[in-house]
Amino acid sequence: MSQITTTDNHNKQIDSEPDLLNLAKIADVKIKDLKLDDNPNLLIFPRDLSQYGDKISESNIISLQGDIISTGNIMGFVGLGDTQLDIKSRFAQDDGRDYFLHYMLQKVFSINLFDIKHTSNKEQVFDFLLYLFPYYLKKALAQGLFKKYRTFEHNDANLRGVIDVSRHIRQNIPFRGTVAYNTRTHSYDNEITQLIRHTIEYIKTKPSGGVVLNNDLETRQCVSQIVAATPTYKPTLRDKIIGQNLRPVRHPYFGAYTALQNLCIKILRHESIKFGNEKDKVYGILFDGAWLWEEYLATFLKDFTHPHSKTDNSGKKMFCNPHRVLCQPDFFIDGKIVLDAKYKKHETLFDGKQREDRFQLLSYMHIFNASQSGLIVPSNKTGLLEQGEIVNGGTMSLYGLCANHKANSFLDYAKAMKNEENTFLNQI
Repeated sequence: MSQITTTDNHNKQIDSEPDLLNLAKIADVKIKDLKLDDNPNLLIFPRDLSQYGDKISESNIISLQGDIISTGNIMGFVGLGDTQLDIKSRFAQDDGRDYFLHYMLQKVFSINLFDIKHTSNKEQVFDFLLYLFPYYLKKALAQGLFKKYRTFEHNDANLRGVIDVSRHIRQNIPFRGTVAYNTRTHSYDNEITQLIRHTIEYIKTKPSGGVVLNNDLETRQCVSQIVAATPTYKPTLRDKIIGQNLRPVRHPYFGAYTALQNLCIKILRHESIKFGNEKDKVYGILFDGAWLWEEYLATFLKDFTHPHSKTDNSGKKMFCNPHRVLCQPDFFIDGKIVLDAKYKKHETLFDGKQREDRFQLLSYMHIFNASQSGLIVPSNKTGLLEQGEIVNGGTMSLYGLCANHKANSFLDYAKAMKNEENTFLNQI
């Protein structure tokens, strides 16, 4: 196994011809064209690529020119055949410890995470899937318990449905005072909630299961809801339940259950995952840095409105009726300030390269009647990096949040980042 290490938004020369041939198969290929169903061991977060307005699905994992690979905002690890590419954040320490990526993951997924070693080892990847389970469970249950119509079979004297003639003949002749009939009602006890219940029971058997399922009060409440909704749970039916869930959930209201369903199946079928054993399959875990950066900022910018996806109604209409085109900055306080999160190297806001970002902020300011606007970027310094006065009033700023800390442990890094967050809030 050949392992290549690089960072996001970076160029790196590849000397090995076999590695170049392998990486060429995924270079300059949009994430949406990777056909995730054909590469089930490639996990990309966020899972709902179409739900975000930053064109995540249009991103390439890497680009290739000659023997030079170029990375963008994608971080994590990805492999094909005998080549594995480890993409760390550009704020990783000299010894390779990527505390910045780990810190954002811990904050966004609300997990107690201290170190992820980017590796193709199946068990370490599987453990990380367990840590993601509470996050997706809470997102799904925020939409309510999944319910659907189910047909129930009865055989008693309290007829209240459609008589099942063939079953009645089989079971009740000679007549014994009961009638075989079927009822069709909405039920919380269905193949989706059963799949989640099987996953919960399976996680309980793992060494870290207790930590995962008792991470916080909300997680414990969600687990209790699922247990109460699935009284017909039987451990022996796991394979049957998995088979019933191989078709993704397609429901206009319970959209968050699609990602949870996919994760549950991967957890329950982890023994069949063979990372790196299939030469033509892409494997790994990848995170979109732009999405992760924005969601991380949302964990402490509590006073701002933050639309979580393009399907979120938080925002303002750009046009008068009947047109309904929503204008959605990443963060805003209506009538005061609009902010956009940018996970990229921003040397300056006011050179010729940042024209699109400036015009985007100007449009946000106009629609939200805001006197202030700005971009927030990861940086070597926290606070105001640049500011310009706008003709006819208002200010446009570039704000940094320092992520470049030299730390001896993850705990030290987390403390430093917490201080930077407080400093940022005080200045903004």
